[in-house]
Amino acid sequence: QVQLVESGGGLVQSGGSLRLSCTASGRTVRNYAMGWFRQAPGKEREFVAAIDWSGIMRLYADSVKGRFAISKDNAKNTEYLQMNSLSPEDTAVYYCAAHNNRAPLRTPSEYNYWGQGTQVTVSS
Repeated sequence: QVQLVESGGGLVQSGGSLRLSCTASGRTVRNYAMGWFRQAPGKEREFVAAIDWSGIMRLYADSVKGRFAISKDNAKNTEYLQMNSLSPEDTAVYYCAAHNNRAPLRTPSEYNYWGQGTQVTVSS
């Protein structure tokens, strides 16, 4: 089993930046692809970004492309989401996820493991 714990969320002004972290425990996620999703109140969970097991291949939602960057440090069993130029539309609970298929994926149902989420609130 893999346990995922997110950190780094908080309140930030529009135009600001935050870096989310997701640390895995229980087993190494070296061979796992990982992703970030978010869910705003009253909305479905949506894809944000994903990264393959090696940290080389990355996918982004159009809404965050050019502003967010996903990365993975296999030595630390951790993935990151650097979020820049934040806007109120980015306000949501952000979840990290992992699956044992090496390729990055956009669909939540493809992921085996999920964190509890961290709140990101962007004020205007």
